[in-house]
Amino acid sequence: MANVCRFDFSGTRVLVTGGTSGIGHAVASAFARSGGEVTLTGTRSSPGAYDADLSEFTFRQLEMRDASAVDDLAGSFDRLDVLVNNAGTNFPDGRDEWEPDAFEAILSLNLVGAMRLTTGLAPALKASSAHGGASVVNILSMGAFRSVPIVPGYCASKAALRSLTQNLAMRWIHDDIRVNAVAPGLIATPMTSVMASIPEMLDAELGRVPLGRMGTPDEVASSVQFLSSAAASYITGAVVAVDGGFLAM
Repeated sequence: MANVCRFDFSGTRVLVTGGTSGIGHAVASAFARSGGEVTLTGTRSSPGAYDADLSEFTFRQLEMRDASAVDDLAGSFDRLDVLVNNAGTNFPDGRDEWEPDAFEAILSLNLVGAMRLTTGLAPALKASSAHGGASVVNILSMGAFRSVPIVPGYCASKAALRSLTQNLAMRWIHDDIRVNAVAPGLIATPMTSVMASIPEMLDAELGRVPLGRMGTPDEVASSVQFLSSAAASYITGAVVAVDGGFLAM
């Protein structure tokens, strides 16, 4: 029995930050397979510096804490149809997030950089003629809803990004720009790979997931594509949890 949803983003201009691995790469690849013209960002100097094959994308080096670089990237687009704010990390430069400077660094990277880029791209997003309007999708985390004391800065940044999603949605409600978010749960990515070597940690986290397994980056990408499509033209300010039922517990 066929039960497959396929998207057509032919001619759609897409920007995915942090698109060189994990969820970001899956999102960028999904848009490219669907005909999108995809630009992705990474912190390294060139696409060849990554293990993944990035040849089908336009690559832009970007450090989200570099305000001038963020502004330059935003100014380089005269039209943009889809923005996916995925770039983010924890333990900035290997530091403890309970240190105030490290906490500030996380907010700068995960939150302030995304806000600066998004608002800087407003003219390009307003220039979109995409059916259903231009789309911004912010990538959150279950840390936006629960405490994870080892990464307080990461959780705070994702919770704030959730609030920013709703505020931007209302700010641009009459500008034909929709702003939504996807909140992944336990997804098999390089960021979560450390759990594979610590069975008790993995078992504890899986114990909180009713579906009983880790999700895949492609499962997150599908939700991002839906929110970016005309099928979601009446959805803005929403958060879609891709969490295996975690929030329902």
